Amino acid sequence: MKRYFYKNYYIILFTDILLVAFSWYFAYLLRFNFSIPQEIYFTFQRVLPLIIIIKILTFYLLDLYQGMWRYTSLTDLVNILKAGSLASLIIILFIIFVHGITGFSRSIFIIDWFLTLMLISGNRVGIRLYFWITAGNDPSHNLPRGFFPQFTRQKRHRKKLIIIGAGDCGEKICREIHDHSNLGYQVAGFVDGDPSKANLQIHGVPVLGNMDEIQSIVRQLNVEELLIAMPSVSAADMRRIVAHCEESGIPFKTVPGMGELIDGRVTVKAIRDVAYTDLLGRDTVHLDEESIGAYLKGKRVLITGAGGSIGSELCRQVCRYSPESIILYERAESPLYEIELELKESFQYINIVTKLADILDLIQLEKVFEEERPHVVFHAAAYKHVPMLEINPWEALSNNVMGSRNVIEVARGFEVERFVLVSTDKAVRPVNVMGASKRLAEILVQAQNGDGSVKTRFMTVRFGNVVGSVGSVVPLFKKQIEKGGPVTITHPDMTRYFMTIPEACQLILQAASMGEGGEIFILDMGTPVKIVEMAKDLISLSGFEPEVDIEIKYVGLRPGEKLYEELITDGEGIVWTSHEKIMVIRGQGPVRRIDTINSNMDKYMEMIVDQDGEGIRKALKDLMPEYLPQTADDERS
Repeated sequence: MKRYFYKNYYIILFTDILLVAFSWYFAYLLRFNFSIPQEIYFTFQRVLPLIIIIKILTFYLLDLYQGMWRYTSLTDLVNILKAGSLASLIIILFIIFVHGITGFSRSIFIIDWFLTLMLISGNRVGIRLYFWITAGNDPSHNLPRGFFPQFTRQKRHRKKLIIIGAGDCGEKICREIHDHSNLGYQVAGFVDGDPSKANLQIHGVPVLGNMDEIQSIVRQLNVEELLIAMPSVSAADMRRIVAHCEESGIPFKTVPGMGELIDGRVTVKAIRDVAYTDLLGRDTVHLDEESIGAYLKGKRVLITGAGGSIGSELCRQVCRYSPESIILYERAESPLYEIELELKESFQYINIVTKLADILDLIQLEKVFEEERPHVVFHAAAYKHVPMLEINPWEALSNNVMGSRNVIEVARGFEVERFVLVSTDKAVRPVNVMGASKRLAEILVQAQNGDGSVKTRFMTVRFGNVVGSVGSVVPLFKKQIEKGGPVTITHPDMTRYFMTIPEACQLILQAASMGEGGEIFILDMGTPVKIVEMAKDLISLSGFEPEVDIEIKYVGLRPGEKLYEELITDGEGIVWTSHEKIMVIRGQGPVRRIDTINSNMDKYMEMIVDQDGEGIRKALKDLMPEYLPQTADDERS
């Protein structure tokens, strides 16, 4: 209601009334060659109040008075077109049914429609043009340009920037830089690989050439920074562009891929340094938003391990679908605090609940479920560092198996709608304790849907490594590069599957929408990556030359590691789902082991308390013949 007491509201309203009246009058003047007959003029006077009322009321109902006209956009002009056309249609129908068409020239309606659109749109554009012109003389205003930007004195130095990519993303970045002088950039031009765009302009900024000319353009224009604005570019093209940027010798940044943009909007705030994920070349994930929203919107969602790499990104992705509340279950205080602050700032309309608790504490776990009554559970809490767990196998059994069993039992007891276990490719024919513990957790989940008494849909999502997760190889390599090397690699033939954290979490949400209970969903990891090639890419991105500036050193396989990772166990029946990046295993083969597991729980707990590493490995081997610890890795390699 406050806008009704705002003077600009009445100014715009009064101006529109005058313009609508003038449009109707001028339509008559044009129709009758500026000499309106007396009897026609009488009809004009009688209908004019009706015309004004219908048009202004239509404009109001279509929200034409809710815009801030200093920011008039193409969307506003489209709304004016809709409102003006609808108003003219209503006027024609009203006159036909009430007065009849006799006495009205049909061309008047067409002329009036055209004039109304031109005058109302011109008024709005004029307001924006006024603020745009005066902005050049106002140093406190965000808009950087006056009517003649060439003659407007720059208040402070702005970096000359070349935008690589003259597409939609580049246009949005250019417009935002133009509209916010406080960003400190001046767009000197575009570079694009499409020859048809050469010598064209975007917002008055020219397309200067193609990718191969970046170095010469930088020298000619004294460009200070480059920006890669191509979020959907392939890995091969990205590598080529990065190579040209490195040759230029000036800093360069990029806009992240669409999968990293939570709200899907490209803004200057999203700009960051080029990272290895940009060279990985993972395709954009296409999600069935409707099916995901069907089980998340308005629901209470609990995520264990909410402070971890996968857990925190799951929190961000889940919040996109407007749950009633999201319960962050995490035992590490600082990561929990950080993700809580981030979510409360970005998703103020969602109830964010934090629980500083451990999945090993069954009493606390039950209390949280009783208080919050979650509908959906994503179980991402786990120990995952292979060599560390190889040294401390009791921690793997305790956290990854006993902890998972606690969450499963409580979720089942409170009849959660969906339970999703986040698993790993290391659970396939495991050669280390970490993989064996995660495989055992998979078996526990699969066993829950063996009879019809369970209302919860239990399922597992299995995938490989994610780039940039805490404790993974990429952060390690970055630290080693910062120190001047050497970059240590276990073996020259070491390969791994990689995907980005946002991609993994998006596919987890998608897979969860498909599950009926008992499935293991497998994410398409693409082509395996050689770790040595990854190291070389990271060294190059850091501005060094591999093996010249930064040494690469081979240190041998660590305990529990194997050269190659797999996603499918022998004998598992795998089929593709309706989604191009998700496969599913529906077999129930390992479920028979659940009785053995349950009958030996006291024994396992005793081994954990006694820290009996050899006993734990033997117990895991008895449960899973496919578990081939230690020497099995050497045999495979």
